[in-house]
Amino acid sequence: MAQNDFSGPLEVRIESNKKININSVINEIKRIFDLEFNLPKFYEFLSSDSQLKPAVDFCEGLRLFKAHNLFECIISSICSANNSIIRWNRSINLIREKWGQKEHFSEGTFFRFPLPQKILHVPEHEVEEMEMCSGEKDIKECINNLKSCGVGYRGKFMKKVAYMVSEEIDLDKIGLMNYDQAFEKLLELPGVGPKVADCILLYGYGMGEAFPTDIWIKRIISHLYFDDKDITVSKIRDFGREQFGDYAGYVQLYLFHYARKSGLLDKLKPKTK
Repeated sequence: MAQNDFSGPLEVRIESNKKININSVINEIKRIFDLEFNLPKFYEFLSSDSQLKPAVDFCEGLRLFKAHNLFECIISSICSANNSIIRWNRSINLIREKWGQKEHFSEGTFFRFPLPQKILHVPEHEVEEMEMCSGEKDIKECINNLKSCGVGYRGKFMKKVAYMVSEEIDLDKIGLMNYDQAFEKLLELPGVGPKVADCILLYGYGMGEAFPTDIWIKRIISHLYFDDKDITVSKIRDFGREQFGDYAGYVQLYLFHYARKSGLLDKLKPKTK
């Protein structure tokens, strides 16, 4: 996939070992890159709010990047909690490489994200891996476990989630629920709190009314709308959903990018003594 001229068409080269339905490919590309989202209408919405209007110039053309695999989206979102982007991306890539199905193409080798049933049988840590091989390995040789991918305490959540989506929860049915029902259902998953649930609903299910709220979004919204008062994360989340409606997820995306690019994020960092 390449695009040198951002005002021109997107050029896509497809390679597959199976018969390709070109319309399905086109529809999936549109969905993943959210190409049917009406940006001009969204910019009208942003421009109607003096606090949001500056984000248009900093973020023009920015769209959500949707997940193509619901289970991967859940595991990635759990992994991202209290973690840096670099670290959780590295962890997810290692999980793919160790237990995902390998695919060979002319452009290189790629790995699918492993199925829940596969993760379910992956050792959580090196001790469990050693026990599973009846002690035939030295503990230093045990590198095929979730902990070895840098997921830390989140490994136990991932295994439990793998079991629940294999045996108890139909992920596709969550997409048929309304936002509030889906949000409450996702909170049943270990390691999924309000922010992670909203990330899954926004990037996995495309529910635009989700407003993922962490400490940074809290600071940005508090600064723009509440004179830097110390408002709780839960109240900021409620405010974002009520204030921005179906555009809440996109507003969150644009505000964070704007704050990072404009230098506002640096200004909002707590001052060290």
